[in-house]
Amino acid sequence: MTAAIFRGKRRRAAAAVGAVTFGLVALSACDKPTPLATVTVGSTTVTSEAACYNDGEALANEKVLACLKEGSGKTVKASMEDKVRFGVDPKIADEGWTLFINGQPAEQEPNTKTYRTIPASAFFSAGQGAAVKKTQISIVEASSGKALGIWNFTLERDS
Repeated sequence: MTAAIFRGKRRRAAAAVGAVTFGLVALSACDKPTPLATVTVGSTTVTSEAACYNDGEALANEKVLACLKEGSGKTVKASMEDKVRFGVDPKIADEGWTLFINGQPAEQEPNTKTYRTIPASAFFSAGQGAAVKKTQISIVEASSGKALGIWNFTLERDS
């Protein structure tokens, strides 16, 4: 009678070891996720992994240009009076990051903070003409003048 009990325990132990081994193999086959960037307007938050990222290594210039022109990323709506909050992973902040608006740099110096706030009206003004409805905003991680990662978002004006 005791032999039947041991067989059941052995089977369960073997199944548990097999499940753990399978889990470890499955995890080792996964790619490492990229650091995250977040845009928040009011109570709406969108978070995204990088559109282009080379595990902390510099991206080729052609790749940077393509990524800045790439799809508009996740969308968040804002009115002209709202504040747009940008948050980045500490790994991004350690290297420094800057904002690009519609593929053009919007700042001279990289920011090394994990969080900043900018009025939404800054993203919708089109000079002397009427305000624009949509703006592509890219967060670009940069070190020594080289782009390391790009996160794209679309800010859409809420009428």
